[in-house]
Amino acid sequence: MNIFNLEQKIDRIILHQGKRYRYFSGTSYLGMGMVPEFQEKVVEGLRRYGLNHGQSRGNNVRLAVYDQFEAFFANSAQSEAALVMSSGYLAGTAALRHLQSDASDTWIAPDTHPAILPNELAPDPRQSFEDWKAICLAKSDQLSPQKILILGNAVDPLSSQIHDYSWLHEIGTKHELSLLIDDSHAFGVIGNGLFGTYANLKKLPAKVIVSGSIGKGLGLPAGIILCENSIKVQILQLPIYGGASPCPPGYLQAFLESQEIYLAQKEMLSTNCIRFNQLISDLNGVSGNADFPVFNYTANSWVEKLEQNGFITSSFPYPTANDPQVNRIVISGFHLKEDINLLAEKLIEFSSSKF
Repeated sequence: MNIFNLEQKIDRIILHQGKRYRYFSGTSYLGMGMVPEFQEKVVEGLRRYGLNHGQSRGNNVRLAVYDQFEAFFANSAQSEAALVMSSGYLAGTAALRHLQSDASDTWIAPDTHPAILPNELAPDPRQSFEDWKAICLAKSDQLSPQKILILGNAVDPLSSQIHDYSWLHEIGTKHELSLLIDDSHAFGVIGNGLFGTYANLKKLPAKVIVSGSIGKGLGLPAGIILCENSIKVQILQLPIYGGASPCPPGYLQAFLESQEIYLAQKEMLSTNCIRFNQLISDLNGVSGNADFPVFNYTANSWVEKLEQNGFITSSFPYPTANDPQVNRIVISGFHLKEDINLLAEKLIEFSSSKF
């Protein structure tokens, strides 16, 4: 695995030391940053509102675009309220602070994003989600009724596993539940259109909050919280909200004016995932499905082989530097049919040879 230090933006084609590479890594699932029409919308937004908005939203001078964005996002996500912040990490931390003080016990899924982890608690990243689910169900039976806070991700971006939380219906018959889900890798990819999993999760017998970055699939340098109106009112009173500057407003204006572009990119992403999944479906050592744009491969030797053949994929040890490498192929809406076909051809070639 080589380190690529770049002096250019990341695009579907990367130039490094005179060689061209097709890029199959990162988290730009829809590829919005590579769409010229969207780039122009962002530039227009920055010209209109300035490069930054470095003051609290509680200031007496306010920009209406923040409220407009929140109203649109909440309505589209089927949430009573939305709250946009400068990052997914800040949004998750604010949501956790609201929920944590009222819980008598906290259960944490193994792949939970650090943004919604309490300082004093941490999950076991080597535990499977299904094993954790079984433990939760068993604990539920053993405990007397109490207030339980459950923390987790909508999807594990390393294993490409989309999580199902419908089993909380069983626990909710006995306990009072609060559920905080990080949707960073869901927005724009899975769930309700561009707007993640809140519409489905709110059917659970729990106080539900969804938070996360919208800087991955949606390409916006911001984070968001989806919740009930009463919860938003309480989060607005937290110092972590009032003391923080929001994201640059021009990006939010660009989002509001680019829904057709977003939907076209999501359609392209879906097409690319279906095509790639079909091409590699019979390969040993490659796993994934067409519902999420991340595919895993097990052969560490393929990382360098792919680089030699002009492909950059994601590869690093996880969860610690002493653990095995996690090798992933990330499909994006910016990939062309040619990119998908050529990558699949190389993987088929590698799979059929012995090295």
